[in-house]
Amino acid sequence: MQVTETLSDGLKRELKVVIPADDIAGRLDTYLEDLKSKVRIKGFRPGKVPTAHMKRLYGRQAMAEIVSTMLNETTTKVVDERKERPALQPEINLSDEDAEKVLAGEIDLSYTMSYEVLPSFEIGAFDDIEIERPIVEISDEGVMEQVEQIAESNRPFAPKEGKSVKAENGDRVTMSYVGKIDGEPFEGGADENGQLVLGSGRFIPGFEDQLVGVKKGDETVVTVKFPDDYHADFLAGKEATFDVTVKDIEAPGELVVDDEFAKGLGLESLDKLKEIIRGQIESQFGQATRTKVKRQLLDKLDERYDFPLPEKLVENEFDNIWRQVLADMERAGKSFEDEGADEEATKADYMKIAQRRVRLGLVLSEIGETNKIQVSDEELQRAMYEQVRQYPGQEQQVFEYFQKNPAALAGLRAPIYEDKVVDYLLELAKVTDKVVTKEDLLKADEDEDEAAEA
Repeated sequence: MQVTETLSDGLKRELKVVIPADDIAGRLDTYLEDLKSKVRIKGFRPGKVPTAHMKRLYGRQAMAEIVSTMLNETTTKVVDERKERPALQPEINLSDEDAEKVLAGEIDLSYTMSYEVLPSFEIGAFDDIEIERPIVEISDEGVMEQVEQIAESNRPFAPKEGKSVKAENGDRVTMSYVGKIDGEPFEGGADENGQLVLGSGRFIPGFEDQLVGVKKGDETVVTVKFPDDYHADFLAGKEATFDVTVKDIEAPGELVVDDEFAKGLGLESLDKLKEIIRGQIESQFGQATRTKVKRQLLDKLDERYDFPLPEKLVENEFDNIWRQVLADMERAGKSFEDEGADEEATKADYMKIAQRRVRLGLVLSEIGETNKIQVSDEELQRAMYEQVRQYPGQEQQVFEYFQKNPAALAGLRAPIYEDKVVDYLLELAKVTDKVVTKEDLLKADEDEDEAAEA
């Protein structure tokens, strides 16, 4: 095998590889010799088929397998001998015309392989990284506020007696309704026994206000406009009418938060309910704190490292991001013009995000490899079980999917690996706590979802 480097430009490499035809012919003879003892051909005893006859019957098929195998073997061998780390699988270029001649045994196997290598960079120390960890102090009053919200959702109601009794804020109205846009009912806009506590703010703005003063048996039309940012894109910003029939009006009963209330929820005491609520709040705030700390760390790493990036990796990452952007816009029925955005400028912004993700991915990977950080089989199994739990009744199919798809399994491994590397770095960094308000902790940073990802 002869290897000649034809391009070495930055991270780009191109090599010409030549494998003599005699080497391939020798591999073919060995292949056919082994095949002789396995095939049964009419008119010949096992193992006694002439080689020339074997070549006529199986030569082309055998050559195709041999050439394919040798391409894989030599590509791997060349990269290993050069001690290089390709960013992606090398691209093999072999013309169809040459391939036909190689299969016919007429010429040497000559091909070019192109690839980009992973950049080399110094990791350095991390004990000078400073991280501010935002935390919220959970007060007894905050816990009790959550308990009262639960109690409010379980408040008892009693029917209001009398035909002339009118609904007031705080009353619960049972009704049937049909929502329409331009006179046509829309999906999800109807209910036969919908219940609504007036003044709770659960329905579209303006809906509840128009029910104040209605009586049992009333039929009325409520006109509202869906908010521009409504979660259902096909309703956002649209004006709608609701044909409403009032079936019942109930007044709120007394709200008592005590041990008996907690027992009604299946708990032994009010203190136990408070304990559970405190744990839920801690978990919620803990996740928010983790997100902001990780964002700070990745920002620090992004500022610290600057090295050439493999173009193909960046292009692949950008393509994934851009496909998602276009899919989201299509689902929303919007265009760049609707958003007042320039498509080319938007592409440039997302290209920067793609470059950031690739850079941080390479940095975290290098840190993990250098410090021998690994994802255990047990951790991977837990992640798989979490996925399985999301598809009740299809557990076996999900398991088989991950077993048969290494890429899907790698997709489970990647975020676990990243988090373990982040944890390792946070142990080395200077992390100081800062008490913040709940609102500040839960406030999302601009573009946090896109930029924070490695």
